[in-house]
Amino acid sequence: MNTSPLPKQFALDISHTPKASLENYLPGNDRALISTLQALCNSWKQDLPEKINNPLNHRWLYWWGPEGSGRTHLLQAIANAAELAGLHSFALSPNEPITWVRLEEKILALAQNDEASIITVDDVNYLDDRLVGALFRILNSVQASKNIHIFMAGNAAPANLVLREDLRTRLGWGLVFQTRLLSDDEKIQALEQAAKDRGLVLSPEVVPWLLNRFYRDMPNLMALIDALDAYSLETKRAVTLPLVRELLQPK
Repeated sequence: MNTSPLPKQFALDISHTPKASLENYLPGNDRALISTLQALCNSWKQDLPEKINNPLNHRWLYWWGPEGSGRTHLLQAIANAAELAGLHSFALSPNEPITWVRLEEKILALAQNDEASIITVDDVNYLDDRLVGALFRILNSVQASKNIHIFMAGNAAPANLVLREDLRTRLGWGLVFQTRLLSDDEKIQALEQAAKDRGLVLSPEVVPWLLNRFYRDMPNLMALIDALDAYSLETKRAVTLPLVRELLQPK
């Protein structure tokens, strides 16, 4: 099976890639999580007095699962939903420590603001000691507020994270869900829907061939759909198996 990166000679154009949303996420066995997130997002679409109420009576949500199970997609979907609702939104990750500093500078003002604020934290399992301390302080501020919601994702359940105990305990105070990998049939459905969202028509044999001969994780498969979309436009050819092989051929 070929699991090498996409050919370097091909410049991926993702300018027309649909933004992550709850609607373009295939839930598989994650329907309880999706239903919860949809309830929150729907509450943000209401008038201001209702925006600051949390219909689930929880200040934060945490979900965990293996790579490729949709963890990051859901965080991005929440951030995009917050933006559409006109809410303050902050995306945190282990790779951008300066964003944590900026958020902590604003957190007290956000807690006193009448408008809701949304925080997302990706890859909690990769936080270093400094960011673990920052997240603990942020959770304390969120807990004391009525209008800040925080959504976090990692690769393990709170009790199994290799983090300091007080943070692991604190993560478990909110709602906790597990994201699961899709079955092959669900992957095919997700990829066909992704192609449809891009206006891309795939020959019937393309997706099964990709699953059998190429990547099997969803992030790489979705990136490949984007590459095929752009390559099809560039070459003005339909996405058939010969075109896929041509794109993936090392040069």
